[in-house]
Amino acid sequence: MSTTADAIAAAEAHSAHNYHPLPVVVATAEGAWMTDVEGRRYLDMLAGYSALNFGHGNRRLIDAARAQLERVTLTSRAFHHDRFAEFCTAITELCGKEMVLPMNTGAEAVETAVKTARKWGYEVKGVPDGHAKIVVAADNFHGRTTTIVSFSTDHEARDHFGPYTPGFEIVPYGDLTALAHAVTSNTVAVLLEPIQGEAGVLVPPPGYLRGVRELTRERNVLFMADEIQSGLGRTGRTFACEHEDVVPDVYVLGKALGGGVVPVSAVVADRDVLGVFKPGEHGSTFGGNPLACAVALEVIAMLRTGEYQQRAAELGDHLHRELNLLVGGGAVTAVRGRGLWAGVDIEPGHGTGREVSQRLMERGVLVKDTHGATIRIAPPLVISKEDLDWALDQLRSVLAVG
Repeated sequence: MSTTADAIAAAEAHSAHNYHPLPVVVATAEGAWMTDVEGRRYLDMLAGYSALNFGHGNRRLIDAARAQLERVTLTSRAFHHDRFAEFCTAITELCGKEMVLPMNTGAEAVETAVKTARKWGYEVKGVPDGHAKIVVAADNFHGRTTTIVSFSTDHEARDHFGPYTPGFEIVPYGDLTALAHAVTSNTVAVLLEPIQGEAGVLVPPPGYLRGVRELTRERNVLFMADEIQSGLGRTGRTFACEHEDVVPDVYVLGKALGGGVVPVSAVVADRDVLGVFKPGEHGSTFGGNPLACAVALEVIAMLRTGEYQQRAAELGDHLHRELNLLVGGGAVTAVRGRGLWAGVDIEPGHGTGREVSQRLMERGVLVKDTHGATIRIAPPLVISKEDLDWALDQLRSVLAVG
């Protein structure tokens, strides 16, 4: 397609309208920059919702994928392959756990975590069959499968997709008292995002995650941390739970684990949790395939250096200092987040989140709105300080401040 308009028109003619993307058509990308079909360059300040933590076309990841493409890409789990054991060892060591169940997408990993918790509840905790309850937080985003939207409070994601899967109790995010009241003898797990991304990058109150950890341990309930967006370097630590020195029973991982090259997700826990599965009870044709393992192994090797976590921490401190200077000036009402991840609430007189995102796009910066008045900022961790500052300058110009 030679023009943006032509490409968008052709896509809208034949694709379901389940997304409302900004009117930009990307053709190539490298590092933190993308180029559209007409040659215009844009600074990517979203990074595929953290799937591109290591940037577009990261040479280490592309080389790892290319080398594996020449060998074998898929065996299914009907057979062993020579990258699987290496991947399992590496991911469990990264998480400090004993076992992994690999899948493909984040939603599949969450579904796997739900099934894991229920099976553990029946076979280990002794909950009567069919009575397991999982406590989740309001304003969560764990995916869009039928079961997951059953415990969503987002009407756009949930409405007209029933009947819904039972077995979930929703409590306010960040409210330990409500969580304690919701946990009963039939509760098998608490499933939370350490930072709620889609809700606007909501960081829980200090001590909340530690309180969840203590409560779940006392009540013999699994603490399952959905680190699909927050994990693997985004917040300045390998996992967002580390900011409160918390280790959950179950890590749910995805997005950045595939390096922006292939979809890779995983549920990681100890043997007393994941050991409940027997052959034939759960699986995926592509889960843990050779190509996925090769890319994920390179991602894990890159995280072991600590370089990306340090960049996210240092550049994140700078990002939040600059964004917080905008609060109280009449254009920005609040800034939240951690590391290279921020939710910025726009004062309504300066436009909706969508309108601000579109004005930034016109200046060569790509972000995404959520919940009307908020824009999300989450650049690749490889972004330079100079490019980050340039993006902040564009935001100030769009908001007519500074």
